[in-house]
Amino acid sequence: MDNTLIEISDMHKIYNPGENEVRALDGVDLTICEREFVAIIGHSGSGKSTLMNMLGCLDVPTTGIYMLHGIDVSDMDDDELSDVRNREIGFIFQGFNLIQNLTAVENVTLPLIYRGVGKKEREQLALSALEKVGLAHRLDHKPAQMSGGQQQRVAIARAIAQAPPIILADEPTGNLDSNSTKEIMQILRELHSEGRTVILITHDNEIAEQADRVIKIRDGKIVSDTKQAVMPHQDSINQESTNQENTEQENIMEDKDNA
Repeated sequence: MDNTLIEISDMHKIYNPGENEVRALDGVDLTICEREFVAIIGHSGSGKSTLMNMLGCLDVPTTGIYMLHGIDVSDMDDDELSDVRNREIGFIFQGFNLIQNLTAVENVTLPLIYRGVGKKEREQLALSALEKVGLAHRLDHKPAQMSGGQQQRVAIARAIAQAPPIILADEPTGNLDSNSTKEIMQILRELHSEGRTVILITHDNEIAEQADRVIKIRDGKIVSDTKQAVMPHQDSINQESTNQENTEQENIMEDKDNA
């Protein structure tokens, strides 16, 4: 068994304590090992977004323990949590969260500036990350010049540029069409195969079933935790030819735009 990466014990998150309190998390126990591909699924109001905030060190629990790499992060202050996030976690969000007046490569390098990475190194990291997600030909394009799938790939490149051990993806395909969804899920599978721990938050059963382990949450409680055998996907088998076709189509569209 792989080493334990995340261990949550009796975690509660209570909003408006008292008569009208809301128990967003209600006694959650959870262990995630290194190099797992985990999907956390639940409907709106189930507590999955609150759990994501805890896993991502974006918030702290009301009570309970969160051990990350053997370190208790449950009651860290904002600065300490920020350091943990920068070191451990790459975030991918449904809304992309790109800066509209920056190019793809500038969007990827910006967080590296805040982390104190030197100019030459951050440029190399950004170029490598964008190449990994198939956007080496879109370095100077701004978000408005790219499709939704391309914007999400920029967001993934930004998340993986400094090779964090954990990828935390919050509804990463929620704003995408079916073809772009396949591309993004393929990239997440490739990141997992490279040794990263991937934690996927979703409300979509079809998306969740592509993970190796599915955790269902309801009313702030984990109601099931299932490991499953994942069959090879046809889009994985033909991914190389698909990426080539997509690149050719994008280049044709770009040529038309420049005509």
